[in-house]
Amino acid sequence: MYGAVDKDRTQSPAFELPKVDGNSARVYALVARSADKAVVLRRGPSNATRMLLWNLKTDTIEEGQWIRAHIYERRCDLSPDGKFLVYFAANHRPPFGSWTAISRPPWFTALALWEKGDCWGGGGLFETPVSLRLNHRPQPYHPGIEEWRLQEGFRLPKSLRVKPLHEGSGWGEDHPIETMRLERDGWRFEYERSERTEHARGERFWLTFDPPLTRVKEIARSRRGALSLRVHLHAVNETQSRWLVETADIVDAAGVIVRDLGRIDWADADHNGDVLYAAEGCLYRLRLDRSTRDSHNLIALTQPKRVADLNPMTFEPLAPPPAAKKWR
Repeated sequence: MYGAVDKDRTQSPAFELPKVDGNSARVYALVARSADKAVVLRRGPSNATRMLLWNLKTDTIEEGQWIRAHIYERRCDLSPDGKFLVYFAANHRPPFGSWTAISRPPWFTALALWEKGDCWGGGGLFETPVSLRLNHRPQPYHPGIEEWRLQEGFRLPKSLRVKPLHEGSGWGEDHPIETMRLERDGWRFEYERSERTEHARGERFWLTFDPPLTRVKEIARSRRGALSLRVHLHAVNETQSRWLVETADIVDAAGVIVRDLGRIDWADADHNGDVLYAAEGCLYRLRLDRSTRDSHNLIALTQPKRVADLNPMTFEPLAPPPAAKKWR
């Protein structure tokens, strides 16, 4: 039904990529490992960020709380059941400047909070619903800041155990914590030797990668072959636009592109193999039609459905409900 596209973007220089509307909302999501829900983080204007809860069964969106802080979405994680979010945030103002917190989506209101003091590391990974690996330094680094100490007024349930992320806990940026999460969730990295180029001030990008840095996740398999979702990182820091410049496509077992998704802000797979992605402030679902086969006898792909346009949203202070302030 859908043949190969004319152009493989992995073979194209980053400067040939189409531009996106730099004023559109930045959207990132985290899919729960064992529940039909995803947390959506919608940023803009500036660092104002809203959390939303996406019901993956019904494709309905529950609008949640705003926060005036930069959320480092690639250092966040959902508990397997989707009940709790661990997030890293910074506003560079008292009392904390930067911090890691656990909240109940779609609310940022903290149930637990650890001060960070800088923007190295931060965030965490849920190993299980009752085990968190915190990306903070176990030993003091900044005078007067104990990154490992839970702030006053907060508590953890007795069942929740907190451990360091790894031997270098509290350092790094999005890497290695994002890489650890993606590998845990079924992505594999196909980083062949790539040339990294730093460009002069005033050019379209700060850094470009040739070929792009690619990660792959299988979304469907049959006796006749498999389909996989690929995400390609082409560049970093596009002028007046995205920090990370990524495209996505779907390929068959031979690596032939059967659907090009173009520029995206985020992409992943639902538990049923559907492709979920965000582009220019909108959420999309691309369903796998398992009742239909294409000309190669592979599972067919439908046309993408726009689930929600998050661009019209504007900041408004929202008080959390009582349930958002309780572990249970």
